[in-house]
Amino acid sequence: MPTALVTGAGGFIGGHLVKRLLEEGFSVKAVDIKPLANWWQMHEGCENISGDLREEKVASHACHNRDHVYQLAADMGGAGYVFSGDNDAEILQNNLRINLNIAKYARAYNVGKVLYTSSACVYPKTNQEDPNNPDCSEDSVYPADPDSEYGWEKLTSERLYLAFARNYALRVYIVRLHNVYGSHGSWNDGREKAPAAICRKVAEAKLAPEPTINVWGDGKQVRSFMWISDCVEGIRRIMDSDIGCPINLGSSESITINGLIDIVANIAGINLNLFRQYDTSKPQGVRGRNSDNTLILKELGWEPGRPLASGVDETYQWIEEQVKL
Repeated sequence: MPTALVTGAGGFIGGHLVKRLLEEGFSVKAVDIKPLANWWQMHEGCENISGDLREEKVASHACHNRDHVYQLAADMGGAGYVFSGDNDAEILQNNLRINLNIAKYARAYNVGKVLYTSSACVYPKTNQEDPNNPDCSEDSVYPADPDSEYGWEKLTSERLYLAFARNYALRVYIVRLHNVYGSHGSWNDGREKAPAAICRKVAEAKLAPEPTINVWGDGKQVRSFMWISDCVEGIRRIMDSDIGCPINLGSSESITINGLIDIVANIAGINLNLFRQYDTSKPQGVRGRNSDNTLILKELGWEPGRPLASGVDETYQWIEEQVKL
């Protein structure tokens, strides 16, 4: 039976990935810093561990006797967490320690493959000033100029894993994730991404006498959003491939934040066009970001494909249920 480690398994993407690996017949070790009771999903049939991967003994135990390692664990969140500036030192310290430990023990135990989830935040902010023409091709990452310390950390960790691949023959895959959305993830704890935050705000507004939502920025920022099942499918396809360089994994369907609000409001059955309060003092990130899928189409003949409106409908229904609890 093939064996796998999923770090960050109590989180959004990690929980869905563990489920997929179990369905494929893997023996799975699942690790997350959160207490087990706080995991978004916890699956039977695998070894579920609450542990801090910044500690070497935890990382050592996690990597021991594994064929594949999926390194998803990270101190991260949405714009309010990443771009506030208040969490920069913690983000850098925590994530670099985690990745140093995982790389070290993956090598020590001769792990067959390591997949590291990087981020679209590695791309230079100067390439993303035009919302209608962002440049997020994989080879545009240098000269480096990410728009946050989170992006700098992700790029540094990419270099760490690539160095281990060169110097120690560790087989490494680096996936630059663009925005991912779906059910069973953060929606109200300050670490949620735009789709979950907007779904929550609309669901709450629907219960108010005069529906109003607060929008960070001017609503004209352009983004793309990838459905969670497409994300997991892409991760598995990349891990089973021979791709040896960093690769984008994201949707190429772009939309403004205002457009995303329109979709959610229509799903909820309310019209919020006259009830949006724009707060340009809040973090809003780059003006435009979209996944360039040229490389993944060339290498895999595949790209994420679920239409945004369809996935957002399912996400909204789940978040509305949480709001009502």
